[in-house]
Amino acid sequence: MVRFVFLNIGHALTHLFMLVFTTVVIALEAQMGRSYDELLALSMPCFIAYGAGALPAGWLADRWSRKGMLAIFFLGLGVSAILTGFATSPSEIAIGLAFIGLFGSIYHPVGLAMVVEGRDKVGKVLGINGLWGNLGVAFAALIAGGLTSTLGWHYAYIVPGAFSLVVGLLFIFMVREVPRDKQAKRKVVVDDQGRKVPPIMYLVMITGVIGAALIFNTTTVTMPKVIDEGFPLVQGSVFGIGGIFMVIAAIASFTQLATGYLVDRFPIRPVWIMVVLAEIPLLLLVGQLADIGLLVVVLPLMMMVFGEIPIQDALLARYTNNAWRARMYGLKFVLALGTAAAVVPIVSWLHGKGDSFMVIYSILAGAALIVALAATLMPRQRPDSRIPAVAQAAE
Repeated sequence: MVRFVFLNIGHALTHLFMLVFTTVVIALEAQMGRSYDELLALSMPCFIAYGAGALPAGWLADRWSRKGMLAIFFLGLGVSAILTGFATSPSEIAIGLAFIGLFGSIYHPVGLAMVVEGRDKVGKVLGINGLWGNLGVAFAALIAGGLTSTLGWHYAYIVPGAFSLVVGLLFIFMVREVPRDKQAKRKVVVDDQGRKVPPIMYLVMITGVIGAALIFNTTTVTMPKVIDEGFPLVQGSVFGIGGIFMVIAAIASFTQLATGYLVDRFPIRPVWIMVVLAEIPLLLLVGQLADIGLLVVVLPLMMMVFGEIPIQDALLARYTNNAWRARMYGLKFVLALGTAAAVVPIVSWLHGKGDSFMVIYSILAGAALIVALAATLMPRQRPDSRIPAVAQAAE
């Protein structure tokens, strides 16, 4: 139980640190006299490192120590954030953000492997863990906005960085390493009947990972600016924008509990298709609405976007064994976060052309449609079928 609490805090922190800059950048526009598009591009090294570091982190965790890698995550993230808080130029900010991305990349392959380690049904725990991660997304805007408005943007990194250091030290002393002999070495990939995974599943999972990553990262990166442009009541107010986004993301995060519950009790295929199809009309509307209409559409959209996360994580957990799982999650996040790295320059370019967000969100609707079509290619499961326990050897 103690370990699960630390894993949840870690998930919240990694998403919080990755999105602090998307709110801080609004304040930096005035302070540094540079455009939103130019300043947002400073976060590109962060997203590149966030994706590139995932696979090596997963490999080291499986071969060396999952606890050790997660300790490095907490401590490295804290130190990097504090140093970023002392940055005085755009180049120093970019370097600091790159290190935040590098240490932040450790969590998903290592933390998720630890979350599902030794469990049969993984949907519920992934839903809870995903909720914490997206609360990190939600509170990133509020914490960054609040600290920036009251103390200055530097403290939006220094304060959370100090918190991460404290959590890391507590983690080292309070959490035990799982003995390596309990991490069974089994056949690499099996389905719910103990058979090899159909080749089509690789295409389905790759398409799902890339499409979901494009939608999740674009919506979370752009949403503060979408609210800034589309809701005049808080236009230019970093704290107001952060507060609205926090409420939306916090409410939407609880959808992960529902989707986690569903994938433990029903075949993943229809649940996944239902969630992705619901995103399409909502994405198309975001770029065209303003004021209250915008907020009414954004909430259900973010509910669907966040709700898809435990579906894909459960899918991977059920089709890989424990001895290889951190590496497999790492491979997934190389694809996902590599896609995320492409989001920043694409958004900067499209927004800089004066197209606002209508074109951007129309592209996301197309991506959602492709993911839904890919999900239909999944082999059907019987309603009563069950995946073998992830902690036991598959026959």
